[in-house]
Amino acid sequence: MSRRCELTAKGAQVGHKVSHSNIKTKRRFLPNLVNVTFLSDALGRPVRLRVSTNALKSVDHRGGLDGFLLKAKDAELSPKAVDIKRQIQKKKLTAELAALA
Repeated sequence: MSRRCELTAKGAQVGHKVSHSNIKTKRRFLPNLVNVTFLSDALGRPVRLRVSTNALKSVDHRGGLDGFLLKAKDAELSPKAVDIKRQIQKKKLTAELAALA
Protein backbone atom coordinates (compact mmCIF):
# COMPACT_ATOMS: atom_id res chain seq x y z
CA MET A 1 0.00 0.00 0.00
CA SER A 2 1.59 3.23 -1.10
CA ARG A 3 1.77 6.23 1.16
CA ARG A 4 -0.30 8.46 -1.09
CA CYS A 5 -3.58 10.25 -0.45
CA GLU A 6 -6.36 8.91 -2.69
CA LEU A 7 -7.99 12.32 -3.08
CA THR A 8 -5.20 14.90 -3.25
CA ALA A 9 -2.28 12.70 -4.41
CA LYS A 10 -0.10 13.91 -1.54
CA GLY A 11 2.88 11.59 -1.18
CA ALA A 12 6.15 11.22 0.66
CA GLN A 13 8.77 13.94 0.26
CA VAL A 14 12.53 13.71 0.75
CA GLY A 15 14.66 16.10 2.75
CA HIS A 16 17.46 16.30 5.28
CA LYS A 17 17.60 15.66 8.97
CA VAL A 18 20.05 18.29 10.26
CA SER A 19 21.90 17.50 13.46
CA HIS A 20 23.19 20.02 16.00
CA SER A 21 26.62 19.77 14.36
CA ASN A 22 24.97 20.53 10.97
CA ILE A 23 25.45 17.01 9.56
CA LYS A 24 22.78 16.31 6.97
CA THR A 25 21.31 12.85 6.52
CA LYS A 26 18.47 11.86 4.18
CA ARG A 27 15.00 11.36 5.61
CA ARG A 28 11.42 11.04 4.37
CA PHE A 29 8.53 13.30 5.27
CA LEU A 30 5.42 11.11 5.19
CA PRO A 31 1.89 12.51 4.81
CA ASN A 32 -0.52 12.11 7.70
CA LEU A 33 -2.80 9.43 6.23
CA VAL A 34 -5.92 8.07 7.90
CA ASN A 35 -8.49 5.47 6.87
CA VAL A 36 -11.85 7.23 6.63
CA THR A 37 -15.36 6.12 5.76
CA PHE A 38 -17.20 8.85 3.86
CA LEU A 39 -20.95 8.81 3.26
CA SER A 40 -21.89 9.52 -0.33
CA ASP A 41 -25.25 11.28 -0.67
CA ALA A 42 -25.66 10.39 -4.34
CA LEU A 43 -24.71 6.73 -3.98
CA GLY A 44 -26.43 6.26 -0.63
CA ARG A 45 -23.63 4.11 0.75
CA PRO A 46 -20.37 4.49 2.68
CA VAL A 47 -17.04 4.71 0.86
CA ARG A 48 -13.69 3.80 2.48
CA LEU A 49 -10.65 5.79 1.40
CA ARG A 50 -7.14 6.40 2.70
CA VAL A 51 -6.74 10.17 2.74
CA SER A 52 -4.55 12.82 4.34
CA THR A 53 -5.94 14.89 7.18
CA ASN A 54 -5.53 17.94 4.94
CA ALA A 55 -7.89 16.29 2.42
CA LEU A 56 -10.45 15.74 5.21
CA LYS A 57 -10.64 19.49 5.71
CA SER A 58 -10.96 20.04 1.97
CA VAL A 59 -13.80 17.51 1.72
CA ASP A 60 -15.69 19.28 4.50
CA HIS A 61 -15.06 22.66 2.89
CA ARG A 62 -16.42 21.56 -0.50
CA GLY A 63 -19.61 20.09 0.93
CA GLY A 64 -18.90 16.41 1.39
CA LEU A 65 -17.38 13.65 -0.68
CA ASP A 66 -19.70 14.15 -3.67
CA GLY A 67 -18.92 17.86 -3.97
CA PHE A 68 -15.19 17.27 -3.60
CA LEU A 69 -15.01 14.54 -6.23
CA LEU A 70 -17.14 16.42 -8.77
CA LYS A 71 -14.81 19.45 -8.54
CA ALA A 72 -11.55 17.44 -8.47
CA LYS A 73 -9.45 16.68 -11.55
CA ASP A 74 -9.17 13.04 -12.56
CA ALA A 75 -5.36 13.31 -12.78
CA GLU A 76 -5.10 13.99 -9.02
CA LEU A 77 -7.43 11.19 -7.93
CA SER A 78 -6.58 7.53 -7.42
CA PRO A 79 -8.20 4.98 -9.76
CA LYS A 80 -10.59 3.99 -6.97
CA ALA A 81 -11.64 7.63 -6.43
CA VAL A 82 -12.10 8.16 -10.20
CA ASP A 83 -14.41 5.12 -10.29
CA ILE A 84 -16.45 6.52 -7.40
CA LYS A 85 -16.57 9.91 -9.14
CA ARG A 86 -17.97 8.31 -12.32
CA GLN A 87 -20.60 6.45 -10.29
CA ILE A 88 -21.68 9.71 -8.65
CA GLN A 89 -21.86 11.49 -12.02
CA LYS A 90 -23.96 8.67 -13.44
CA LYS A 91 -26.39 8.74 -10.47
CA LYS A 92 -26.74 12.54 -10.67
CA LEU A 93 -27.40 12.37 -14.43
CA THR A 94 -30.09 9.70 -14.04
CA ALA A 95 -31.69 11.69 -11.21
CA GLU A 96 -31.78 14.82 -13.40
CA LEU A 97 -33.29 12.91 -16.33
CA ALA A 98 -35.91 11.39 -14.04
CA ALA A 99 -36.78 14.86 -12.71
CA LEU A 100 -37.26 16.17 -16.26
CA ALA A 101 -39.52 13.29 -17.33
